[in-house]
Amino acid sequence: MAEVATFAMSDQLLVVIDPVARMMDGESVRIAKDVLSAGAATKVCLPEDPDEFARALARRGSRRPVVVGDDRTLTRTVTLLHRQRELAECVLSVVPVGGALSLARSLGVPTGAVAAARAVLEGVERRLDVLVDDSDGVVLGTLRIPPVREPVAPEGADREGAGAGPASGPGAGAGAARPWLRTCQSLVRTLVPARPASAGSGSGPSRLRVEVDGATLVDLDQPVEAVSVTPGVAGVAAVEVRPVSVGAEASPLRAEGRTVTVSGAHFRYGADTAVSGPLRRRTWTVGEGGLRLVLPGR
Repeated sequence: MAEVATFAMSDQLLVVIDPVARMMDGESVRIAKDVLSAGAATKVCLPEDPDEFARALARRGSRRPVVVGDDRTLTRTVTLLHRQRELAECVLSVVPVGGALSLARSLGVPTGAVAAARAVLEGVERRLDVLVDDSDGVVLGTLRIPPVREPVAPEGADREGAGAGPASGPGAGAGAARPWLRTCQSLVRTLVPARPASAGSGSGPSRLRVEVDGATLVDLDQPVEAVSVTPGVAGVAAVEVRPVSVGAEASPLRAEGRTVTVSGAHFRYGADTAVSGPLRRRTWTVGEGGLRLVLPGR
C-alpha cells in the first residue's frame, strides 16, 4: 500500500449518494454533504436506480468521484469502473453510510460521516492490491470457500430488482414508474438478514484443487474445510487451505502467489458483498495497486 498524493482543497468533487443510504441514515448523508461542500466545489447526484448511478459515474468528467453508501455501493462502484477499464485511472473516495460497513472499515476508510468526509478532503491516495477473476469480477477483501453466508439476491441479479420475475398483473411496472418504490424495496432487501449457507450450498467438506502460480497446493484427493484468498501487498495474494482433520487437527497449508486457480465440483465462494457460483473452475490474478483509494493521511 503506497502513499501517492494529497489533494488540494480546490478539487472539484462529484458526490454520488446511494438511495439506500439516504433512506437508512439521512442525517449522516446531510452531515457528509455539508462537510464536503464546505471544503470543495461539489456537484451532488441523487440517482434512483443502478442505471442512473452508472450514468452519473460515467459522466464525472474531471471531477473526483465520492460515493456515499454502504459496502454494496463500494463494490458496485469498483465493478463499474473496472468493467469500463477506468479503475486504474480513477482516484476513488468513499463516505460509508448504511448498515454493512465492514469492508470499507477493513480497507482503512473511517466509518463516521465527519471523519470520512474530512479524509476525502485532506487524505492521501493509496494504491491497494485487488483480485481480478477470469469472469471480469473484482475482489477487494478476502474471498472464502465455502461462503460464510448466502446472498439475499442471486449472482447477476440487480439489487434494485432482485427477485422480480417478468412484469405481469395489475402492479407490473410500478417500480419503474415510482423510483421511491424501488428505493424502499431495496432498503427492505438490505435490512433482511442473509440466510446461513446450507449443506446443499457447499458448507461441508469439499474436494478442490488449489493451484498457486501453477503449483498445486492441495489436490482433489484431500478434502478441505475451507479456502481463503486475500490480496496482500507487492502484488501477491495470501492463500490458506484448511484440510479436513482426522484425529489431531490438521495444520493449514499456506502459500503466496500472483495467480490462484480453484477447481472442483460445483463450489461456491463468498467475496466482499456477494456469493458466486456454483462453478467448476475460477482463476484470480492479483491486480497490483489496482484500487486507488483516498484514505486518512498518517
